[in-house]
Amino acid sequence: MPGMGDPRFERAVIAMCAHDDSGAIGIGLGAVIGGLGFHELLRQFEIDPGDVPDAPVHFGGPVEMRRGFVVHSRDWEGQDTIDVAGRWALSGTIDILRAIASGQGPAHWLVALGYAGWGGGQLEGELATPGWFTSPASTDILWGEAAADRWTSAYAAAGVDPRLLVSGAGHA
Repeated sequence: MPGMGDPRFERAVIAMCAHDDSGAIGIGLGAVIGGLGFHELLRQFEIDPGDVPDAPVHFGGPVEMRRGFVVHSRDWEGQDTIDVAGRWALSGTIDILRAIASGQGPAHWLVALGYAGWGGGQLEGELATPGWFTSPASTDILWGEAAADRWTSAYAAAGVDPRLLVSGAGHA
């Protein structure tokens, strides 16, 4: 929400990937890391980018920012791939980078460094306070929108015009 008070999550769009009694993990897909593209990331792993298009690398969240993740369509599966509610998948090993570079990876994919994580009950506590807005999961928003447009599109998918939101409340 506007004015949530944590600049790390200002206009954040987080694809929730796991949530249980132990905690939650989500991958931020609403902002990109300036100056770092997918080709450069591949070169750091000594992987030839081949003909794969260069793509932005997303700011996945403030936790373990050197750790990479790929949010992708469910048409590819590797050794650590997690199915996320039958909507998309999450992988975090180098095999998916090699598959994408060789043209054998998933049809749709987004790369991120870092993640957002919460301990048991922490996310529920944060969602109970002003600051967070949840909207239905949408692969249309993930695959069909640029990172800069996902925040507005997530609100629109829930029938909310974010231009009408304010960062504070009045007093009567």
